[in-house]
Amino acid sequence: MVDTGGSALADTFRRDGFIAGARVLEADAAAAVLERVDAFARTHAADLPVAEMFRTGSHLVMRCVDDMVRHPRVLDVVRQLLGDDLIVWDSDVFIKEAHSQGYVSWHQDLRYWGVDSHDAVTAWVALTDATGAMGCMRFLPGSHRAGLVAHEDTFETDNLLTRGQNVKWEIDESRARVGELKAGEMSVHHGLTMHASDPNRSPHRRVGLVVRFATPAMRPVVIERDHAQLVCGEDAYGHYTPVPRPRTDASPEAVALWRKVTGERAGAYFSGVAEKDRRWTGGRAANRN
Repeated sequence: MVDTGGSALADTFRRDGFIAGARVLEADAAAAVLERVDAFARTHAADLPVAEMFRTGSHLVMRCVDDMVRHPRVLDVVRQLLGDDLIVWDSDVFIKEAHSQGYVSWHQDLRYWGVDSHDAVTAWVALTDATGAMGCMRFLPGSHRAGLVAHEDTFETDNLLTRGQNVKWEIDESRARVGELKAGEMSVHHGLTMHASDPNRSPHRRVGLVVRFATPAMRPVVIERDHAQLVCGEDAYGHYTPVPRPRTDASPEAVALWRKVTGERAGAYFSGVAEKDRRWTGGRAANRN
């Protein structure tokens, strides 16, 4: 577990491009959030594209995720890295089932956000343990200082990324650091940090909540007008259309907003990708025929 006090956290982040092991929930609280996630899936599986809602924009429709993106202990950590003014650009529930083959290739998050800023991070809150055997994240320390690098789209079947994207970079696996987490701990990585994860070869599910934070100065450059939630401080820029918090799980208003936001944002994620290769198209089933 990392020490979240003083300047050490920010110093480590500036040096390595990530921190791992910040305790933001007690284990029983993490289990309670996971139960709410599972209850959402059980309740709405018949009439909503639950898998797609887990994939992106989950805070727009799920009250438990909405609570977590503004959880004081989560924000306390992120504020030390980005400052006091924070927006949530996106979120998702990331699940690797036991003995599953899904993996994540080496990539940078900001290559596909369609924005003009590097002042953005991805927070990963473990709702279960996330060990090496369970396919936890691996990071390449210092890689955020390389800037945006070229990627190639592989569309490999077991790759869990939207495009199966992979950095065109010589990855020295011996330098990779494993970001193991206990349930209730969080990692945060810079939007330019190269990271990956292996399949879950364990008999246990690995579940994490992913939240993408940025400063309000970040601007969308691929789609004309994007959406975000201010969760801390002030927004002096107005680059994003504010979105309301969901009043209830999957309310009609929340679902309609989710479809609008994710549908428009699919244009950024899949810029230059043929329709037949799109795994997720924003609010409707992916086309992988």
